[in-house]
Amino acid sequence: MPCERGHMFRIVCPCHFGLESVLKFELVRLSAAEITAADGRVSCRGGWEMIAAANIELTTAERVLIELGQFPVAAERGKTAFEPLFEGVMQLPLEEFIGWKDAFTVKGSSLNSALHSVPTCQAIIKKAAVRRLQKAYRREELPETGAVHVIQFQIRNDNCTVYLDTTGIPLYKRGWRQQANAAPIRETLAAGILDLSHVRADSQLCDPFCGSGTFLIEGARRAMRIAPGLHRSFSCEKWAQTDPEVFRQARAAASEKINRNAAFQAVGYDSDPEAVALTLANAKRAGVADRITVRQQDIKDFRCVSGQNIVCNPPYGERMLDVEQARKLYQIMGKVFPADSICSIISPDKEFENCFGRRARKRRKLYNGMMQCQLYQYWK
Repeated sequence: MPCERGHMFRIVCPCHFGLESVLKFELVRLSAAEITAADGRVSCRGGWEMIAAANIELTTAERVLIELGQFPVAAERGKTAFEPLFEGVMQLPLEEFIGWKDAFTVKGSSLNSALHSVPTCQAIIKKAAVRRLQKAYRREELPETGAVHVIQFQIRNDNCTVYLDTTGIPLYKRGWRQQANAAPIRETLAAGILDLSHVRADSQLCDPFCGSGTFLIEGARRAMRIAPGLHRSFSCEKWAQTDPEVFRQARAAASEKINRNAAFQAVGYDSDPEAVALTLANAKRAGVADRITVRQQDIKDFRCVSGQNIVCNPPYGERMLDVEQARKLYQIMGKVFPADSICSIISPDKEFENCFGRRARKRRKLYNGMMQCQLYQYWK
């Protein structure tokens, strides 16, 4: 049976490091309660309505998790090392979400803890979850033939937090990018950079290194207020405990926010003709092809149009030859980007400003995957 709609949870949304403030404001706009931000995640209080809205509308979150509980797992006198972990999981209300026929897997991580073996922790948590559900349903057999539930754990400094993943396929996979170039930027990171770059409904966006079109497409959909999860499904929708009406209403509410009259336009350039074709195909699939113009052009031939907001992720490699090539590229950018242009450039190179020839008005630390970067921002 579906859980009661008035039931409230602690909802946790992981995000890229550096985008916590952006995600927090997104939750404010969704009228979430008790919002708190920490490194790489933002949490709030909410029910199924908030879970549905967060999955459908958040642009910078990676997932939407329900926090089931947290407890210490430090070794106690007279107990084996993994007993606190087993006992802690045994106290969690798993049966409120997992039916006796449902399948469930365990994923997680451990850092600065005596319980450093992740596979062993997975096995212990799985064993404790089975025992809890057997007792709750008074059954010896749990066939695990039903809907899949993913239990996630995070052990930090001998404290364990256990979550239930409501999303399934990560939120950065919007569904419109069937193909990508060699090093695409994640849609969630791109959405955060666009927010920090003040790209709005009337912006004229420009990306001189458009690749597969992520900035352009995310910018157009953001300007038109098209929710990123509007046309995809989520794992919790298959759970018997989820009321399908909640997601139907959340999609209807998101659809009503779409603004087809936004004045937004975007132009992209790339020296690779395959990237140009890829961007056009992705834009068509995303439903924003009429807002985007793409041309093949080398950066040395770039000319900024007055009023454009430049946002880009220039090519960069970690090998020495690639680094030198990237720095020559930055020098060219410094010459062709006017001194009074508005631009945001993400780069992992600490020498970027020296090569570009100008100090940024603002710098913000971000992570592109595991690579530490800076978002260099320039304006008048």
